[in-house]
Amino acid sequence: MKNTEILAPAGGREQLIAAVRCGADAVYLGTQRFNARNNATNFSAEELNAAVTYCHERNVSVYVTMNTLVTDNELCDVIEEIKMIAESGADAVIIQDLGIAALWKKYCPSMKLHASTQMTIHNLSGALEAERLGFSRIVLARELSFEEIKTIAENVNAEIDAFVHGALCMSVSGTCLLSSMIGSRSGNRGRCAQPCRLNFN
Repeated sequence: MKNTEILAPAGGREQLIAAVRCGADAVYLGTQRFNARNNATNFSAEELNAAVTYCHERNVSVYVTMNTLVTDNELCDVIEEIKMIAESGADAVIIQDLGIAALWKKYCPSMKLHASTQMTIHNLSGALEAERLGFSRIVLARELSFEEIKTIAENVNAEIDAFVHGALCMSVSGTCLLSSMIGSRSGNRGRCAQPCRLNFN
């Protein structure tokens, strides 16, 4: 039987400490940029270094989210972010944009890459392609059934990650444009207004 890892979100230091104290095997967190949880407290460079140290001292892994889409004029900032995250000693990065993945391979090829749920990987073909592209873990789209998850898990070598708690997108992971259309706030840029949860009558 494959090992199961309990991975918990940490929107700030308080949540990080709570996750570790409650038995999480790993946490995922964002920095101040390129992070789909833009409204969370998140972590500065110094706070990220402290968070990684705190977690590693307690045998907890740290995965940093870079799970938004980026534009060409942001690539220099992306490279700076890659350097900062690599220097922190984080265990992996969670990515949506394949351009960011290519930059990680160029500047820090030893970093483990996890395919974000925002990549909308929802079938075996998509999982195999992510694996071919060098992702060591695949965070599946949130809409999948248990049987669909099982089929993918049994046919890839990459680790499989699935959401089992918290708010789940009411639309399709990574491809919803409702927030952008209604309120000019894109979920793919970390600013989803969650209009799908409103009471439409």
